[in-house]
Amino acid sequence: MKPDVQTEQPLRDHLQEFRKRLIICLVVVAIAALACYNYVDDIIALLSGPAGKLYFMNPSEVFFTYMEIALYAGTLFTLPVLLYEVWAFVAPALWPEERRAVLVILPTAVILFYVGLVFAYYLVIPAAVTFFMGFATQTLQPMFSLESYLSFILALTLPFGFIFELPLIVVFLVKIGLVTGDFLKGKRKILIVIAFIFAAVVSPTTDIFTQTMIAVPLIVLYEISLFIVCKVMHK
Repeated sequence: MKPDVQTEQPLRDHLQEFRKRLIICLVVVAIAALACYNYVDDIIALLSGPAGKLYFMNPSEVFFTYMEIALYAGTLFTLPVLLYEVWAFVAPALWPEERRAVLVILPTAVILFYVGLVFAYYLVIPAAVTFFMGFATQTLQPMFSLESYLSFILALTLPFGFIFELPLIVVFLVKIGLVTGDFLKGKRKILIVIAFIFAAVVSPTTDIFTQTMIAVPLIVLYEISLFIVCKVMHK
C-alpha cells in the first residue's frame, strides 16, 4: 500500500527538527565543556575551598574527573541554551497563552535552579564539610580524594537546584486550579515527612545531619510557597 504522504510528512519534519535541535544541544555542550576544561584547575580550586587540599589515588582518576567536571560545568553554563532549544521544538504545538506562560516559567526555573546551586555551595557544603571534618583526631586525619570529594559535592549540590523549583511548581499548580492554598496548608505535616524521605533518597551520605540540611530548606521553601499563594496571589 502506498504510504500517505500527507500524514507522514509532518512526522518526518518533526524528526528532522528534533535531530536538528539535538545536534545543536550536543555541539553547544561540547564546545562549552572544552572551554571549561581549560579552566578545570580553577573550578577544582573553587569547589575544594571548604576541604582544602585534595588527593588522587590512581593515575587515571585525575583525567576522568577532569572530564566529568568539564562536562558538568559545560552543561550548567549552557542550560539556558538547552532549554531554549527544547522550547523552540515544542513551541509550535502550543497555544499562544501557553507560549506566554512558558516564556515566564522557563527563565524563572533557570534562575531558581542557579540560586539553589549557589545556596548549596555557600551554605550547605561548608557546613557539611566542617561537620564531617570535626570527627578528625590526632591519630585520624581527613584525606579527601579528588573523585570521592567531587562526587560528594555534586550529589549534595544538584538536588538543591531542583529543590528551589518548589515555589514555582506550587504557584503553577495553584494557577491551573489543581490545588488550593487551604489544601496546601492542610498538608504541612505530610510535607515534612516527604521532605525527610526525599532528603534520605538524594543525600550522598546516610547521616541525619546531611539529610536535615536538605530537608529543612525544602520545608522553608514550602512555607514561602504558601505565603506567595495565600498572601500575594489572593490579594
